[in-house]
Amino acid sequence: MKEFTDRQLDRIIEMAWEDRTTFDAIQFQFGISEREVIDIMRREMKPSSFRMWRARVQGRSTKHAAKRNYGIDDTRFKCSRQKQITHNKISKRR
Repeated sequence: MKEFTDRQLDRIIEMAWEDRTTFDAIQFQFGISEREVIDIMRREMKPSSFRMWRARVQGRSTKHAAKRNYGIDDTRFKCSRQKQITHNKISKRR
């Protein structure tokens, strides 16, 4: 199994929890299979949280690209309706 930083593990877990992010998108970004995502979730989560997550995603069409409706872009990593940020509006301390 690949070694990931804490930040990468947090992102993998976050993507796995998101209903619209497919396992294929996780594989594209991190190079790990659905089985490896499941193993990470099992290892990193409390048993009750893992069981709840597993029950949610098992067979869910939005988590499996092959089961998705035609026309959904599987390579996106955010909702198409999400606001596009073009520049940082936070003022910097000088």
